[in-house]
Amino acid sequence: MKTKSLFLLIPLLLSGCDQTVVKEIGIEELSENLNNPEYIIIDTRPDSLYFGFKDKGAARGGHIKGAMQFTTGWLDFIDENKFDTFVEEKGISKEKTLVFYDSDPDSLERITAEFAAKGFQVRAFKSFIQYSNSDLPMNKYPNYFLSVSPAWVQAALNGEKPESYTSDQKPVIFEVSWGDAEQSKSYATHIKGAFHFNTDWIENAPVWNLSEPDVIKNNLLKNGIRKDTPVVVYSENQMAALRVLWALKWAGVEDVRFLNGGLNVWADAELPTETTLNIPVPVADFGAEIPVNPQVTIAMPAEAIQGQKSGLKLISNRTWDEYTGKISGYDYIPRKGEPAGAIWGFGGKNSNDMSDYYDPDGTLRNPEEIFALWKTQGIEPTDQVAFYCGTGWRASVSWFMTQLAGWENSRIYDGGWNAWQMDPTLPVLNNIQSQKPAALNDYGEIIKKPGQSCKS
Repeated sequence: MKTKSLFLLIPLLLSGCDQTVVKEIGIEELSENLNNPEYIIIDTRPDSLYFGFKDKGAARGGHIKGAMQFTTGWLDFIDENKFDTFVEEKGISKEKTLVFYDSDPDSLERITAEFAAKGFQVRAFKSFIQYSNSDLPMNKYPNYFLSVSPAWVQAALNGEKPESYTSDQKPVIFEVSWGDAEQSKSYATHIKGAFHFNTDWIENAPVWNLSEPDVIKNNLLKNGIRKDTPVVVYSENQMAALRVLWALKWAGVEDVRFLNGGLNVWADAELPTETTLNIPVPVADFGAEIPVNPQVTIAMPAEAIQGQKSGLKLISNRTWDEYTGKISGYDYIPRKGEPAGAIWGFGGKNSNDMSDYYDPDGTLRNPEEIFALWKTQGIEPTDQVAFYCGTGWRASVSWFMTQLAGWENSRIYDGGWNAWQMDPTLPVLNNIQSQKPAALNDYGEIIKKPGQSCKS
């Protein structure tokens, strides 16, 4: 008994760059400090597991209640000179005790060694599966299954039944981008078996709103999509896939998933790709009258203005310079400005970017961080909200995050600033915030290469 007690007191030794000692923390000690403000609990696993999918051997999915996220793979993408600023913006401090956990021992060893070597107070929790099989508190998003991993997609393609998948059909995979497949650089190399989805199939000029229901219906039928067809979408630019996911939801497709991270995460998982042009088999009947879910959209300004009278908040996902009226953001949108009453909801660097919403590896940022930013702007989960941008692509990212989290009154104002500025009689924003709110997320560039960290 004495020998066993001594063994339990021996700290777990992990090798950092400077041989810094990293102590293990047990499940009892962790549970006692779940609400301790001096402890920061950090989940280092991929998004799908944090969002709610079950880890291997785990009875419950999701993350330890209150845990933030810092995926180990980010270490390959954070410039060494920006590391301290990046973690500080995440709320990670050298004054706190950092408890990292992962179901992958190598991943856990790598990230704890990295942080310990940089002078942080680090503890390693190696009993997450045991924790998930207990009754200790965990959280997950109600609709976590909307965002899937490469492993999940591959299992479904193999005819298996991964978690939350109930269809007897294999999913249909679409790479989403603008233009025909033959001209699409994004489709040049794609997931094996994937088809191309041209965004023109769901929207049209000059407003770039959703096309008429019959037009969309015919395009879906040509591409083999019925309401009961299981669909997975991905894109090089996350906005494109999420724009189409929203449109398919509007139309009535019952099971649409998003491959978070797209071809990059698929390739990192060493799963098969190809360059073959795949042509879907058309179907004759959608199975329902389109749109099945018209409530997910507000089409034009008049409807948005009417909604504002009953408490609707219009949330702009345009750049700060667009929001403040310095630029229009588009070569085909002449006027500058924003709809009256608009609230800035963060965005990116230009009209084709939503970098405030992405992690260093290009996957979606933790929704909790986004919701905290929105809260500073007066946006709450119980609000009636409609996200918009210039023509709807950027707004799809915000809307998707609310869907993961189960927000009940979230829509996209499809017309965006483009439709609004076409009518010079409509009211425009004149009480603009004086200072740009900090996004607390230096998305940066992929600069750091594998091999530069303590544990590659």
